[in-house]
Amino acid sequence: MHLEYTAEDEAFRQEVRAFLKAKLPEKVSERVKAGQMLTKEQILDWQRTLNEKHWAVHSWPEEWGGSGFSPIQKHIYEEECVAAGAPELPPFGLTMLGPVLLKFGSEEQKAHYLPRILNGDDWWCQGYSEPGAGSDLASLKTRAVRDGDHYVVNGQKTWTTLGQFADWIFCLVRTGTEGKPQEGISFLLIDLNTPGIEMRPIITIEGGHEVNEVFFSDVRVPVENLVGEENKGWTYAKYLLTHERTGIAGVPAAKQQLKKLKEIARETDMGDGTKLIDDPAFAERIARVEIDLMAMELTNLRVVSKAQAGGAPGAESSMIKIKGTQIRQELTDLMRRAVGPYALAFTPEVYEEGSNIAPIGPEHAALYAGKYFNYRKISIYGGSNEIQRNIITKMVLGL
Repeated sequence: MHLEYTAEDEAFRQEVRAFLKAKLPEKVSERVKAGQMLTKEQILDWQRTLNEKHWAVHSWPEEWGGSGFSPIQKHIYEEECVAAGAPELPPFGLTMLGPVLLKFGSEEQKAHYLPRILNGDDWWCQGYSEPGAGSDLASLKTRAVRDGDHYVVNGQKTWTTLGQFADWIFCLVRTGTEGKPQEGISFLLIDLNTPGIEMRPIITIEGGHEVNEVFFSDVRVPVENLVGEENKGWTYAKYLLTHERTGIAGVPAAKQQLKKLKEIARETDMGDGTKLIDDPAFAERIARVEIDLMAMELTNLRVVSKAQAGGAPGAESSMIKIKGTQIRQELTDLMRRAVGPYALAFTPEVYEEGSNIAPIGPEHAALYAGKYFNYRKISIYGGSNEIQRNIITKMVLGL
């Protein structure tokens, strides 16, 4: 795979830049660059703007509304979106559920759900993890018992990202108890307006409301909301997770973070007439993470190219997930260290719309402590890095 940009690639980059300049609201861009959380309406407005141009999703076939981007075009597009401060679209419907429905869903499910996902008519969230069943997902206990033309669901899901915005949730549920734990799991689509569902917020360590826990009490779900076959949900879940793990790497965002880190290091005065970037130990850490990021970017492009050619990512997605999360955590640590004691001044209220609380120290400083603490999670979600190493051991080494 050649990574030199052709004249067509550069023309495409200019097309993306022109589109972002014309269509991306300045207020939204400013909030994204400041690390502020957007409203549901702001995110959906941007998704619908992209969908009008068929740019909302890249992993779907063009006949279903996909962009048709090549791997290089997708890479360029994501780079330009991050640089412009474009909102990151919620992945749950577009890049997680969508591919599962395209591969395993019925024609009726595709026809109904896929257009609504594209246009943001339905906001989806993911119901995988449970208390005691996170990385060891096969031990989940939420039950779905067949009762005529419905399943009756009872149980609990946790760490449900942006569930407070969601209309629907795709869930792994236990429908059988025979054989291995993985053999009794099914994949259900559940309307969150169904009686018996309660969504409770979980406030994370930096003070944000990003995740939730969901309780199901005798929730009746139509049988036609089963994806694929009963007790085959583990196969569909693994397929979904390979796509999720590739996205967790966050290469374009990491490149922007690295750029910002260098700017801060060049501006930070050490008190003796030198700058932080001149400190050998700090400069070495920057160089190391930059080298790792460059290597991961090439690997990520190979995996995306393989996926676009029709194959699902294999062990490579686990490798990218591990390395990508390590790089992003290292970058947040270096950002926090670069702003020094000003990182202690983190207060979420500073970045709430209409706040009259001024940040202490540099304007950007309050953001980095929060990101550092929040990013402790990324080596856990999508399957912990320890589990990813086990997957690599089995798939590559056969152990």
